[in-house]
Amino acid sequence: MAKGLLGKKVGMTQIFDEKENMVPVTVIEAGPCVVTEKRTEEKDGYQAVQLGFEDIKENKLNKPKMGQFNKYELKPKKYLVEFRDFASDLEIGDEITVDIFEEGEIIKVKGVSKGKGFSGNIKRWNQKIGPKTHGSHFHRAPGSIGAVDASRVFKGQKMPGRMGNEKTTIHNLMVMKVDPERGVVLIKGSVPGAKKSLVRLIGLEK
Repeated sequence: MAKGLLGKKVGMTQIFDEKENMVPVTVIEAGPCVVTEKRTEEKDGYQAVQLGFEDIKENKLNKPKMGQFNKYELKPKKYLVEFRDFASDLEIGDEITVDIFEEGEIIKVKGVSKGKGFSGNIKRWNQKIGPKTHGSHFHRAPGSIGAVDASRVFKGQKMPGRMGNEKTTIHNLMVMKVDPERGVVLIKGSVPGAKKSLVRLIGLEK
């Protein structure tokens, strides 16, 4: 069964491991998360739990969303995210903290990558730059985008456009340190998203 937690990306720093090697880590302020809803095979056709993260004022939510929290007498939460194949022994109102993760554990992190706006082919697709000499009229243009006989541009052609701001998953990231008192997890390497952005930490039960 899977396990997971919601958190916010704080930023990056560096620590030293047991062999005194410098390791770049991402600091994530994770949890505590509250179980706000349960999905079951019998009723919904799949097994999952919905976790709520970060308190929010009641006047910031509409009546349908507040109705869910009032139904179970829970504090309103800003973020609600479903995690599939979670432990079935969890009940609505249960709290999940960073204690579910251990140092040295391998997890995956989901987030939304940084938005970079409208970008050309060179930045977006890492294509080559044209000649920079005098007389060249081809510096950063996309070049040919199709054959003459087709009389159209084929679907999937690499073109300039919006770059970033996409759902991204990074696999096989190691948990370097867990601090239950501060509710912080240090993960080796970088994770998708800007500072203060929402991320999902997903691991597997042993």
